[in-house]
Amino acid sequence: MADHEEAKGGESLLEKISGKIPGGGGGGSSSSDSDDNRVAEAAEAAKAKVYRLFGRERPVHQVLGGGKPADVFLWKNKKVSAGALGVVTVIWALFELAEYHLLTLAAHCLILALAILFLWSNAHTFIHKSPPRIPEVSIPEEPVLQFASALRLEINQAFAVLRDIASGKDLKKFLLVIAGLWLLSIAGNCCNFLTLFYIVFVLLHTVPVLYEKFEDKIDPFAERAMGELKKQYAVFDAKVLSKIPMGPLKGKKKAA
Repeated sequence: MADHEEAKGGESLLEKISGKIPGGGGGGSSSSDSDDNRVAEAAEAAKAKVYRLFGRERPVHQVLGGGKPADVFLWKNKKVSAGALGVVTVIWALFELAEYHLLTLAAHCLILALAILFLWSNAHTFIHKSPPRIPEVSIPEEPVLQFASALRLEINQAFAVLRDIASGKDLKKFLLVIAGLWLLSIAGNCCNFLTLFYIVFVLLHTVPVLYEKFEDKIDPFAERAMGELKKQYAVFDAKVLSKIPMGPLKGKKKAA
Protein backbone atom coordinates (compact mmCIF):
# COMPACT_ATOMS: atom_id res chain seq x y z
CA MET A 1 0.00 0.00 0.00
CA ALA A 2 2.77 2.40 0.90
CA ASP A 3 4.54 1.69 -2.37
CA HIS A 4 1.29 2.27 -4.26
CA GLU A 5 0.71 5.65 -2.55
CA GLU A 6 4.33 6.66 -3.20
CA ALA A 7 3.88 5.80 -6.90
CA LYS A 8 0.72 7.90 -7.06
CA GLY A 9 2.49 10.80 -5.38
CA GLY A 10 5.37 10.52 -7.80
CA GLU A 11 3.02 10.54 -10.77
CA SER A 12 1.11 13.60 -9.50
CA LEU A 13 4.39 15.39 -8.84
CA LEU A 14 5.56 14.65 -12.39
CA GLU A 15 2.26 15.91 -13.80
CA LYS A 16 2.60 19.17 -11.87
CA ILE A 17 6.18 19.65 -13.05
CA SER A 18 5.31 18.89 -16.67
CA GLY A 19 2.42 21.34 -16.49
CA LYS A 20 4.74 24.12 -15.29
CA ILE A 21 7.44 23.41 -17.89
CA PRO A 22 6.74 25.29 -21.18
CA GLY A 23 5.99 22.87 -23.97
CA GLY A 24 4.80 20.15 -21.59
CA GLY A 25 1.26 18.94 -20.97
CA GLY A 26 -1.48 21.33 -22.13
CA GLY A 27 1.03 24.09 -22.84
CA GLY A 28 2.40 22.09 -25.73
CA SER A 29 -0.80 22.32 -27.72
CA SER A 30 -1.08 26.08 -27.22
CA SER A 31 2.52 26.65 -28.23
CA SER A 32 2.08 24.47 -31.32
CA ASP A 33 -1.04 26.46 -32.23
CA SER A 34 0.86 29.72 -31.87
CA ASP A 35 3.67 28.33 -34.04
CA ASP A 36 1.14 27.32 -36.70
CA ASN A 37 -0.33 30.81 -36.61
CA ARG A 38 3.10 32.37 -37.01
CA VAL A 39 3.88 30.10 -39.95
CA ALA A 40 0.55 30.98 -41.58
CA GLU A 41 1.15 34.71 -41.06
CA ALA A 42 4.66 34.41 -42.51
CA ALA A 43 3.28 32.55 -45.52
CA GLU A 44 0.64 35.23 -46.08
CA ALA A 45 3.26 37.98 -45.76
CA ALA A 46 5.52 36.21 -48.25
CA LYS A 47 2.59 35.76 -50.61
CA ALA A 48 1.75 39.46 -50.32
CA LYS A 49 5.34 40.36 -51.26
CA VAL A 50 5.26 38.26 -54.44
CA TYR A 51 5.72 40.37 -57.55
CA ARG A 52 2.56 40.85 -59.58
CA LEU A 53 2.41 42.09 -63.15
CA PHE A 54 2.12 45.92 -63.37
CA GLY A 55 2.24 46.06 -59.56
CA ARG A 56 -1.36 44.97 -59.14
CA GLU A 57 -2.62 44.18 -55.65
CA ARG A 58 -6.14 43.06 -56.57
CA PRO A 59 -7.38 39.92 -58.32
CA VAL A 60 -7.66 39.95 -62.09
CA HIS A 61 -11.46 39.99 -61.84
CA GLN A 62 -11.39 43.28 -59.91
CA VAL A 63 -8.72 44.77 -62.17
CA LEU A 64 -11.10 44.25 -65.12
CA GLY A 65 -13.77 46.22 -63.28
CA GLY A 66 -15.70 43.33 -61.76
CA GLY A 67 -19.32 42.58 -62.58
CA LYS A 68 -20.62 40.98 -65.76
CA PRO A 69 -17.97 42.35 -68.18
CA ALA A 70 -15.19 40.79 -66.10
CA ASP A 71 -17.15 37.52 -65.95
CA VAL A 72 -17.37 37.53 -69.75
CA PHE A 73 -13.65 38.22 -70.25
CA LEU A 74 -12.65 35.54 -67.72
CA TRP A 75 -15.11 32.94 -69.12
CA LYS A 76 -16.99 32.52 -65.83
CA ASN A 77 -20.05 31.74 -67.94
CA LYS A 78 -18.72 29.89 -70.97
CA LYS A 79 -21.95 30.14 -72.96
CA VAL A 80 -22.14 33.92 -72.66
CA SER A 81 -18.42 34.40 -73.40
CA ALA A 82 -18.52 32.06 -76.40
CA GLY A 83 -21.70 33.76 -77.66
CA ALA A 84 -20.18 37.23 -77.43
CA LEU A 85 -17.00 36.12 -79.19
CA GLY A 86 -19.03 34.32 -81.88
CA VAL A 87 -21.27 37.34 -82.58
CA VAL A 88 -18.29 39.68 -82.89
CA THR A 89 -16.52 37.16 -85.14
CA VAL A 90 -19.56 36.92 -87.44
CA ILE A 91 -19.82 40.73 -87.64
CA TRP A 92 -16.13 41.04 -88.44
CA ALA A 93 -16.39 38.31 -91.11
CA LEU A 94 -19.39 40.02 -92.73
CA PHE A 95 -17.66 43.39 -92.97
CA GLU A 96 -14.12 42.25 -93.73
CA LEU A 97 -14.41 38.94 -95.58
CA ALA A 98 -17.80 39.34 -97.27
CA GLU A 99 -17.11 43.08 -97.72
CA TYR A 100 -20.52 44.12 -96.45
CA HIS A 101 -21.15 47.75 -95.55
CA LEU A 102 -22.87 48.76 -92.33
CA LEU A 103 -25.78 50.54 -94.02
CA THR A 104 -26.31 47.64 -96.46
CA LEU A 105 -26.26 45.05 -93.69
CA ALA A 106 -28.69 47.04 -91.52
CA ALA A 107 -31.07 47.53 -94.45
CA HIS A 108 -31.01 43.84 -95.43
CA CYS A 109 -31.61 42.71 -91.83
CA LEU A 110 -34.57 45.10 -91.47
CA ILE A 111 -36.04 44.00 -94.82
CA LEU A 112 -35.84 40.33 -93.81
CA ALA A 113 -37.30 40.91 -90.33
CA LEU A 114 -40.15 43.12 -91.54
CA ALA A 115 -41.04 40.77 -94.39
CA ILE A 116 -41.22 37.73 -92.07
CA LEU A 117 -43.34 39.55 -89.49
CA PHE A 118 -45.64 41.08 -92.11
CA LEU A 119 -46.29 37.76 -93.85
CA TRP A 120 -46.78 35.97 -90.53
CA SER A 121 -49.25 38.61 -89.32
CA ASN A 122 -51.36 38.30 -92.47
CA ALA A 123 -51.09 34.52 -92.95
CA HIS A 124 -51.78 33.38 -89.37
CA THR A 125 -55.47 32.78 -90.17
CA PHE A 126 -54.62 30.42 -93.03
CA ILE A 127 -51.96 28.45 -91.17
CA HIS A 128 -54.08 28.33 -87.98
CA LYS A 129 -51.43 29.82 -85.73
CA SER A 130 -51.49 32.75 -83.37
CA PRO A 131 -50.16 36.08 -84.72
CA PRO A 132 -46.64 37.10 -83.73
CA ARG A 133 -46.27 39.07 -80.53
CA ILE A 134 -44.13 42.04 -81.45
CA PRO A 135 -42.67 43.57 -78.27
CA GLU A 136 -42.55 47.28 -77.67
CA VAL A 137 -38.92 48.34 -77.77
CA SER A 138 -37.82 51.56 -76.07
CA ILE A 139 -34.49 52.83 -74.78
CA PRO A 140 -34.66 53.64 -71.04
CA GLU A 141 -33.35 57.01 -70.00
CA GLU A 142 -31.41 56.09 -66.86
CA PRO A 143 -28.84 53.67 -68.41
CA VAL A 144 -28.15 56.15 -71.20
CA LEU A 145 -27.51 58.93 -68.69
CA GLN A 146 -25.28 56.67 -66.60
CA PHE A 147 -23.25 55.67 -69.66
CA ALA A 148 -22.93 59.30 -70.77
CA SER A 149 -21.83 60.36 -67.28
CA ALA A 150 -19.22 57.56 -67.05
CA LEU A 151 -17.95 58.39 -70.55
CA ARG A 152 -17.68 62.08 -69.63
CA LEU A 153 -15.60 61.23 -66.54
CA GLU A 154 -13.25 59.01 -68.54
CA ILE A 155 -12.77 61.67 -71.24
CA ASN A 156 -12.09 64.37 -68.64
CA GLN A 157 -9.59 62.10 -66.91
CA ALA A 158 -7.85 61.45 -70.23
CA PHE A 159 -7.66 65.21 -70.90
CA ALA A 160 -6.17 65.75 -67.43
CA VAL A 161 -3.53 63.08 -68.06
CA LEU A 162 -2.65 64.57 -71.46
CA ARG A 163 -2.39 68.03 -69.90
CA ASP A 164 -0.10 66.70 -67.16
CA ILE A 165 2.12 65.01 -69.76
CA ALA A 166 2.26 68.09 -71.99
CA SER A 167 3.31 70.27 -69.05
CA GLY A 168 6.75 68.63 -69.12
CA LYS A 169 6.80 67.43 -65.51
CA ASP A 170 7.42 63.74 -66.19
CA LEU A 171 9.76 62.88 -69.07
CA LYS A 172 9.38 59.12 -68.54
CA LYS A 173 5.60 59.27 -68.86
CA PHE A 174 5.94 61.51 -71.92
CA LEU A 175 8.21 59.00 -73.68
CA LEU A 176 5.89 56.10 -72.81
CA VAL A 177 2.86 57.89 -74.24
CA ILE A 178 4.75 58.87 -77.41
CA ALA A 179 5.90 55.26 -77.87
CA GLY A 180 2.36 53.97 -77.34
CA LEU A 181 0.88 56.42 -79.85
CA TRP A 182 3.60 55.55 -82.35
CA LEU A 183 2.80 51.82 -82.02
CA LEU A 184 -0.89 52.64 -82.41
CA SER A 185 -0.17 54.54 -85.62
CA ILE A 186 1.76 51.53 -86.96
CA ALA A 187 -1.17 49.24 -86.13
CA GLY A 188 -3.51 51.69 -87.87
CA ASN A 189 -1.46 51.46 -91.05
CA CYS A 190 -1.51 47.67 -90.98
CA CYS A 191 -5.28 47.22 -90.48
CA ASN A 192 -8.47 49.24 -90.32
CA PHE A 193 -10.40 50.22 -87.21
CA LEU A 194 -12.80 47.25 -87.31
CA THR A 195 -9.99 44.70 -87.55
CA LEU A 196 -8.09 46.46 -84.78
CA PHE A 197 -11.21 46.41 -82.60
CA TYR A 198 -11.70 42.70 -83.31
CA ILE A 199 -8.08 41.93 -82.40
CA VAL A 200 -8.42 43.83 -79.12
CA PHE A 201 -11.71 42.05 -78.38
CA VAL A 202 -10.13 38.63 -78.99
CA LEU A 203 -7.14 39.55 -76.81
CA LEU A 204 -9.49 40.60 -74.00
CA HIS A 205 -11.16 37.18 -74.23
CA THR A 206 -7.89 35.21 -74.19
CA VAL A 207 -5.07 37.05 -72.39
CA PRO A 208 -6.79 37.72 -69.00
CA VAL A 209 -8.09 34.17 -68.60
CA LEU A 210 -4.70 32.68 -69.55
CA TYR A 211 -2.91 35.04 -67.17
CA GLU A 212 -5.31 34.18 -64.32
CA LYS A 213 -4.66 30.48 -64.93
CA PHE A 214 -0.85 30.70 -65.17
CA GLU A 215 -0.10 33.84 -63.14
CA ASP A 216 2.31 32.01 -60.80
CA LYS A 217 4.49 31.16 -63.82
CA ILE A 218 4.05 34.46 -65.68
CA ASP A 219 4.77 36.84 -62.77
CA PRO A 220 8.37 35.66 -62.11
CA PHE A 221 9.17 35.96 -65.81
CA ALA A 222 7.57 39.43 -65.89
CA GLU A 223 9.61 40.44 -62.84
CA ARG A 224 12.85 39.53 -64.60
CA ALA A 225 11.73 41.33 -67.76
CA MET A 226 10.80 44.47 -65.84
CA GLY A 227 14.15 44.40 -64.03
CA GLU A 228 15.96 44.24 -67.36
CA LEU A 229 13.86 47.07 -68.77
CA LYS A 230 14.65 49.21 -65.73
CA LYS A 231 18.36 48.56 -66.23
CA GLN A 232 18.16 49.55 -69.90
CA TYR A 233 16.15 52.66 -69.03
CA ALA A 234 18.74 53.62 -66.38
CA VAL A 235 21.50 53.36 -69.01
CA PHE A 236 19.42 55.38 -71.49
CA ASP A 237 18.70 57.97 -68.81
CA ALA A 238 22.35 58.31 -67.88
CA LYS A 239 23.58 58.58 -71.47
CA VAL A 240 20.77 60.54 -73.14
CA LEU A 241 17.99 61.90 -70.95
CA SER A 242 20.21 63.38 -68.25
CA LYS A 243 22.03 65.43 -70.92
CA ILE A 244 18.84 67.07 -72.19
CA PRO A 245 18.51 70.58 -70.69
CA MET A 246 15.32 70.82 -68.66
CA GLY A 247 13.78 74.13 -67.60
CA PRO A 248 16.46 76.70 -68.51
CA LEU A 249 14.27 79.58 -67.31
CA LYS A 250 13.97 78.03 -63.87
CA GLY A 251 17.73 77.60 -63.72
CA LYS A 252 18.30 81.27 -64.58
CA LYS A 253 15.87 82.35 -61.88
CA LYS A 254 17.64 80.21 -59.28
CA ALA A 255 21.03 81.57 -60.37
CA ALA A 256 19.75 85.14 -60.07
